[in-house]
Amino acid sequence: MPNRQILGLSMGLAIALSAGSAFADGHADVANGQTIAERRCGSCHTFDEGGRNKVGPNLYGIIGRMAGQTEDFRYSDLNAGAADVGLVWTEELVAQYLPDPQGFLETYVSENGGTPSGRTRMSFRLRDEQDTKDVAAYLATLGAQ
Repeated sequence: MPNRQILGLSMGLAIALSAGSAFADGHADVANGQTIAERRCGSCHTFDEGGRNKVGPNLYGIIGRMAGQTEDFRYSDLNAGAADVGLVWTEELVAQYLPDPQGFLETYVSENGGTPSGRTRMSFRLRDEQDTKDVAAYLATLGAQ
């Protein structure tokens, strides 16, 4: 793993572990997030520990994980580029990603010293701000200690 990936992973884990849930202040509805994720994301993703990858990767344990690191899943060049510049998923970043995955990744890669290349395979957009917070809060419960 390149040094910047290790640094990004370390920073992301420290933030995730020390800050707790940024949405724990009552502004996110985990149950609604689960419903939305299962109904709108479940055709491409699984959410169970040890779940198989589908068109998209299994999202169990995504919060606190380096982008592009799901075992046995082949990521697009753009997603791999996000990993190369140290993207570690937090609730906040997932909530920013969901409304425009392509735009989010291009901006993130650019702002962190990389050159965006290619397209993400994530074409779905979840545009409602509250829904994005709810889904991110739900994902944070998956694999939480």
